[in-house]
Amino acid sequence: MNKSELIDNIAEKSGLNKTQAGDALNALIESVGEALENDDSISLVGFGTFSVKDRKARTGRNPKTGDPLEIPASKVPSFKAGKNLKDRLNK
Repeated sequence: MNKSELIDNIAEKSGLNKTQAGDALNALIESVGEALENDDSISLVGFGTFSVKDRKARTGRNPKTGDPLEIPASKVPSFKAGKNLKDRLNK
């Protein structure tokens, strides 16, 4: 499912028109991004938790030459599925 299909689905299930559904989805995406930028986490009970994890600096290899190179530390987004979502996938 791509973004436009998701907007259509949201519009159908919520009774909003497609423009309103698109605005709601864009607001959700923006809100999640802002929260993660601020090292905050978002918990949606039954669905899951969005959070930021720290990735340590490490030594990698250039796949073309095989030379070692330093990969700097970074922050990565993370999602942990909630119980209801896991149960829904495994029924």
